[in-house]
This record gives sequence, C-alpha cells and structure tokens, in this order.
Amino acid sequence: MFGTTQSDRGEHSWRSQLNEFVKANQQELAALAWGLFVQRGESDNNTLGIDLEPKPHFIYCARPAIEALNHKVDNQLQEILGILDAHNPKQEVLLIGIGNAQIKLVQFEPEPPPPICFEQVATDVNTLLERLEQRMCEQIKC
Repeated sequence: MFGTTQSDRGEHSWRSQLNEFVKANQQELAALAWGLFVQRGESDNNTLGIDLEPKPHFIYCARPAIEALNHKVDNQLQEILGILDAHNPKQEVLLIGIGNAQIKLVQFEPEPPPPICFEQVATDVNTLLERLEQRMCEQIKC
C-alpha cells in the first residue's frame, strides 16, 4: 500500500541527484547566480533554472511564464511565486529544477554570501556555466 512505484523512484531519483549536485557545488552555484544577477541587472524578472532534459543545462525561467503555468495548474504554484517575490540574491540562491515534467524549487543560503562566492571563484560567468553544466552531465543521470 505504501510502497514506492517505479515511477515514484524515477521522480525521486532526479530530485535526489539534483540535491546532491547542489550540495556539492554550492559556492560555484552561488557565484554563478550572483554573476548572472549582476550581468542581467536587478530589474530582470528571470529566475535561474536547471532543465534536466535532454541533458542537464541552465535556463532562465521568465516570471510571466511561471505565472502562466501557475494559472494553468489552478494556482498550485502560488507559493513559489511568493518565494520568488521575497528572494534576496545578495544572501541566497534560488533555482528552479525541471525534470520528468515536474518542477522543484531549490533555495539555499551559502556561506559566504553569493557576492563573496563570486569574488572567490575569480572567473567569468561563461566559464562557470560551462564548468557547472559539465559537472551536471557527469553527476545527474536522468
């Protein structure tokens, strides 16, 4: 009755793999998030996302697209919209994971904060993107 179906294990698997990837790469993800935030400007309505298909890669999730999806799913994403509104990129990292036609919100507060992570990584945004996407391809098997 309470067993896990094959479908549940597949859904859990991508989520677990994403969690492990985030844990292993917190500082560089924080540096990337901050670098992209600075590069795109504070008025940008996009949230960084990780799309796992066809292979793991970074994307931008536009606020209007998230709102439209929320409307299509009878406001089941309302809480996510509230988290997006309260997001402070100077202190925390917010990512939207997309896999198996589902989404997962990833939020963490790195130590040190994202601006300092970016300084410590001492590389450009494009290099960080390439490095992290390569690691995702190695670590996340979807």
